[in-house]
Amino acid sequence: MDSDEVVRNRILSDPEVVKELIGHFGAEVAGKDGGVDRSAVGIRVFSNEADLRWLESVVHPRLYGIWRTEFAAVANATWVVEVPLLFEKALENWFDFTVCVACSREQQLVRLEQRGLPRGLAGQRISSQLPLEKKIERSDFVLWNEGSPKFLEAAVDRLTKTLVSQS
Repeated sequence: MDSDEVVRNRILSDPEVVKELIGHFGAEVAGKDGGVDRSAVGIRVFSNEADLRWLESVVHPRLYGIWRTEFAAVANATWVVEVPLLFEKALENWFDFTVCVACSREQQLVRLEQRGLPRGLAGQRISSQLPLEKKIERSDFVLWNEGSPKFLEAAVDRLTKTLVSQS
């Protein structure tokens, strides 16, 4: 489960959430499609810590509720959950083990720019997170991701096979 995708497609498209965000941030965060202009929200929250905390107070409880519902619906399933703020929000105890997918800061910046984020904003987002060294220290496994998507996919497959053979 991709937590960013859940936030993007389920939470930030919820009319109640859209209304809350527009009420808090103003009409400039209203998207043309009736949803939220995530870019406008991002500019706002990554330059103002109080706004970021407020947004998290709206989004995170909803995200955790979706996790609980989905986990309970298929209780014996094996779940892989991508959580960008896993350690920052002390969520590691929700999971049996953690994997950090890491790359250099420069590679992070390049990838964020490729997704349309200006370098300055990309740097702000990276700086708002726990330093990579700390994430690596706290993770059970680390996959270094400087290569292609196929390279990362192969690394994930190897890790998965290792973990399955150990259980």
